[in-house]
Amino acid sequence: MRILRAAGRAAAPWSNGGGVTREIAVHPPGAGWDGFAWRVSLADVTRDGPYSPLPGVRRILTVVDGAGLELTVDGTPRLLPGRYRPFAFPGDATTVSRLLDGPVVNLNVMLREGRAEGTVEMVGGAWSPEREGGVVGGPDRVGGLLVVALEGATRLTVRGKSGVPGESEVRLERFDAVLWTGADVLPDGLRTDRTVAVVRLSGRPLG
Repeated sequence: MRILRAAGRAAAPWSNGGGVTREIAVHPPGAGWDGFAWRVSLADVTRDGPYSPLPGVRRILTVVDGAGLELTVDGTPRLLPGRYRPFAFPGDATTVSRLLDGPVVNLNVMLREGRAEGTVEMVGGAWSPEREGGVVGGPDRVGGLLVVALEGATRLTVRGKSGVPGESEVRLERFDAVLWTGADVLPDGLRTDRTVAVVRLSGRPLG
């Protein structure tokens, strides 16, 4: 288990000047744009504009702060009002974002087709992973689970794997995250007192 604090994350400005992105985690660790299997980040979006095309990447976008936005994907508008509504779309689609009422913060999950799979859930309360289907691991996969605190001052209680007694507690501030990698170390359950994003991930093993 790794705790990834929001404080100190580097902000990378967009080339079009419409916002900045802060990377939370990437697999393989340290991978750049051409080499990641999956990547999770937060983006501060301050104005309307097009998204950069990402061929071969599936995107899951969730507004986590602000009034929401409208995404037009290959000519089809999709309204995402408010917060906590994950929306998946192909990265190679022509996509334009329009803010509904001021800046937003987006949680972005990017999954390289053929190398990674993933899901995003908004959770408040108890949560248990589904261990079937390979999303959190499998014979040819590296399982991963990422939890991102969305509302600040969050208490996350972690239940260990079967056969490991007891629970541990993690205190998180807003946009702090906790990451587990490896199907053999994923927790059997979580409990949270505020809303968090639970991102289940899998990718091809290194090497």
